[in-house]
Amino acid sequence: MGRGRVQLKRIENKINRQVTFSKRRSGLLKKAHEISVLCDAEVALIVFSNKGKLYEYSTEASMEKILERYERHSYAEKALFSNEANLQADWRLEYNKLKARVESLQKSKRHLMGEQLDSLSTKELQHLEQQLESSLKHIRSRKNQLMLDSISELQKKEKLLLDQNKTLEKEIMAKEKAKALVQNAPWEKQNQCQYSSAPSHAVISNFGSTPASRTLRARASEEESPQPQLRLGNTLLPPWMLTHMNG
Repeated sequence: MGRGRVQLKRIENKINRQVTFSKRRSGLLKKAHEISVLCDAEVALIVFSNKGKLYEYSTEASMEKILERYERHSYAEKALFSNEANLQADWRLEYNKLKARVESLQKSKRHLMGEQLDSLSTKELQHLEQQLESSLKHIRSRKNQLMLDSISELQKKEKLLLDQNKTLEKEIMAKEKAKALVQNAPWEKQNQCQYSSAPSHAVISNFGSTPASRTLRARASEEESPQPQLRLGNTLLPPWMLTHMNG
């Protein structure tokens, strides 16, 4: 039959307890050495007997170096855990603050919308009314400012368009004057040539059949036709003297 399972409990017999401690201690040290060799691990083993006697084992590194490394690692882990715990506590506190703030804002929003007003007192309702009036005042002021800015912008655009319209009108008038001068130049040149080549009676005939034109034509014909003259001795008398003499 195989060996039975040993029940783990304190051995009451002092001698048996001492013998078991000696055997198990040797086996524990042997296992520590084996794991350090097989797995290339740094192992430090410390055992105190019930009488306070020290038994220790360490790998090639000294026990002090392993203990210092253990302390640094233990301190870092403690600091990390402590920081994590502190961070978690801070985040939990911040979460509670933000949650309360959100609830307060939602409640204030509902009050501003005219909802859930039954729980408010007269003083709170007056304060809410003042808030609404102040908000409306700011809204109206902002709206008026935007309207004034829009009107000013439109006036600037209107002035710009008027200036552009005046400039275009001047350009159009200048182009029309230039076009009229170009169209009238051949006619003026032709009329100058006709007046310079036409005889005097042809020019007079152009005045039409008015009394003044007929008088001018009669005078022109009298100047062109030879007038009868009377010789008195060696002197020729003009025609108007003949008229008076006949009369």
